[in-house]
Amino acid sequence: MSGSAFGTIFRLATFGESHGPGVGGVVDGCPSGIPLDEAMIQAELDRRKPGQGPASTARKEKDLVRILSGVFEGRTTGTPIGFLIENTDQRSRDYSKIKDIYRPGHADMPYDAKYGFRDYRGGGRASGRETAARVAGGAVALALLAQEGIQVFAYTLELGGIPARPLDVEAAQDKPFGSPDVNTVPLWEERVREVKSRGDSIGGVVEIKAVGVPAGLGEPVFDKLDARLAYALMSIGAVKAVEIGAGAIASRLTGGENNDRMTPRGFASNNAGGVLGGVSNGQEVIARIHVKPIPSIALEQQTVTSSGEPAVLSVGGRHDVSAIPRINPVAKAMVALTLADFLLMQRRMQSGS
Repeated sequence: MSGSAFGTIFRLATFGESHGPGVGGVVDGCPSGIPLDEAMIQAELDRRKPGQGPASTARKEKDLVRILSGVFEGRTTGTPIGFLIENTDQRSRDYSKIKDIYRPGHADMPYDAKYGFRDYRGGGRASGRETAARVAGGAVALALLAQEGIQVFAYTLELGGIPARPLDVEAAQDKPFGSPDVNTVPLWEERVREVKSRGDSIGGVVEIKAVGVPAGLGEPVFDKLDARLAYALMSIGAVKAVEIGAGAIASRLTGGENNDRMTPRGFASNNAGGVLGGVSNGQEVIARIHVKPIPSIALEQQTVTSSGEPAVLSVGGRHDVSAIPRINPVAKAMVALTLADFLLMQRRMQSGS
């Protein structure tokens, strides 16, 4: 299957399905000497694993990572870093009754059209389970970025139509729903209970902020930093729109309002989201993703079978009410992978190699 690798110099290739033995990947191009161990990767995976919070699936996966290669005595060796995360709580029987029915909002029909054969157990390769490998690979990128003083944060701005104020983005990493505003948490909890009681689901908005990014990262014209960030974030299955900086609001501003004025102390605002002309300008890099509702819902929906016959479907099994906050570390990982790749590109350009 093509399309399972990301990056140019710092490169992540992933494998695995929702109901197979496990998921995993290989990070290639990571420099040697970077402090890294399983605990560092596990800390990121623990933010993504299922079974946490009122919006999460009841599936219980410990998501324990094993580093198979590329690390010795707590440091990267410069060789490919292989890792594996075993699946331990699959219930493939939950899907046997609907193996010939296309689920609305899922990749069932397009996968059949593309391959003529598909793994119906939880969506196979199209399952959100695949993102565990992205988070693990992103943790390696975060370790590299940390050596350069770069940090990446992801936090929830909106859930089910209820907005939060981004007050404490660092603390949000370990707050319910990834909320930067503790006053919003009870409102989101009530919204989740109400939607869950109806057998439905909700989406939301997540913001990702990278701090300490140096000026100069990005490769014009087609490999602009913001273009690659959008590509990276849109590759996450539940993401339907990406904004950089002011995003959609910029279309309603004048040039005088949208331009970030420059002073001897730096930029006066950050509508550009830290990127000008496709190259980082030294400000915080800011992106937002708009996340669709989980398509696996208990409500009855009109659909068809693989032979084209009409059918009515209610999806059973164990599913999230919202991809948030489990999608937050995935978005964080994709931004980290992008920045790590561009950082190494810049080093190569400056060295002339």
